Amino acid sequence: MKIAVVVGSLRKDSFNRKLANAIVRLAPPEFSFKQVEIGDLPLYNQDDDANQAESVKRLKREITSSQGLLFVTAEYNRSIPGVLKNAIDHASRPYGQSAWAGKPAGVLGASIGAIGTAMAQQHLRNVLAYLNVPTLGQPEAFIHAKDGLFDENGNIGADSKKFLQNWMDQYVAWVKKHVG
Repeated sequence: MKIAVVVGSLRKDSFNRKLANAIVRLAPPEFSFKQVEIGDLPLYNQDDDANQAESVKRLKREITSSQGLLFVTAEYNRSIPGVLKNAIDHASRPYGQSAWAGKPAGVLGASIGAIGTAMAQQHLRNVLAYLNVPTLGQPEAFIHAKDGLFDENGNIGADSKKFLQNWMDQYVAWVKKHVG
């Protein structure tokens, strides 16, 4: 199973990029994960729908060729980052040609705030529902980024491993249910 991973943060050392890199190591070997590039996309403009940039075409190809989606998002001002919304808009256009439609998804995120990325995840779920992306509802994963979340090798730390392994197991079952 090929999974497209969309990280809603451009920062090299973002907690969410680290989380995306670490959580995929908890998946079974028949699942492969590829982070898709969203930082090079132009700002979405409907006037460009008939002549999309090469970076947009690449994003759409990578999503279309995947069997599932994994969104790992930061929270900016109680919502999803603009770069993530921009990527979603590009790959959903032109109208009726969405690359996202029907792809099973998982949503999680980490933040230094106590509620993790709860608000951003809720906003993202609303957008994904409109785009016909069946999204894993439970368990929710609002990760508080604090010491011990990752070990010295960048893996999920011992205190969080059981919870996040359960999340990954549920996600894997969700994808298999919708693909197979």
